[in-house]
Amino acid sequence: MIEALGVPHTEVELILINGKSSGFGQRLQDGDHVAVYPVFGAFDIALLRRLHPPPPPTRFVADAHLGALARLLRMAGFDTLYRNDYEDREIAEIAGRENRIVLTRDRDLLKHRVITYGCYIHALKPPQQFHEVSLRLDLAPQQQPFTRCMLCNLPLRPVARDQILASLPASVRSNPSYVKFTTCDHCGRIYWKGSHWQRMAARFDHPAPPQEG
Repeated sequence: MIEALGVPHTEVELILINGKSSGFGQRLQDGDHVAVYPVFGAFDIALLRRLHPPPPPTRFVADAHLGALARLLRMAGFDTLYRNDYEDREIAEIAGRENRIVLTRDRDLLKHRVITYGCYIHALKPPQQFHEVSLRLDLAPQQQPFTRCMLCNLPLRPVARDQILASLPASVRSNPSYVKFTTCDHCGRIYWKGSHWQRMAARFDHPAPPQEG
């Protein structure tokens, strides 16, 4: 009945039927008073009936419309699967098989039974989307910025400057202030602390406020 009214089960943390904590399977009777609450971030409801098992490690799979959010999450150090050709069925299977949190703006996707954890994203712009997910899942303490490849989603490793010197842009090769580099062993992409790094580091320290309207 809750999902029939448009609320995916992944968005529900607590159900009270006539004031008592209940699960999804309880049948409703005429006159029942039902209260449905979203996921709690700051309240301990351990003594009430949990509708989901303990949260999984913070790993995500994002739908085809959230590519920019996926890149921001990877930049913050979070394992985030994304392809722009993912179908809903494929996302649901990945989430169920790998115990990942689904990120989407499609409520119907979150109604797949195999999906246990998911976040419906309200914001439209990527910085606000990142802020929304970060607040809801309390991601700030878990961030490890610039440790994961934005393209491949794989962990980065440090690499010596002389090993990748020929692959660097001329402006970077000629600047002695660039001394620390990381690389992705899968795609070969190289990262360093340039102006882009500084802008993104400031974003993680001071996340974007929610959108107005």
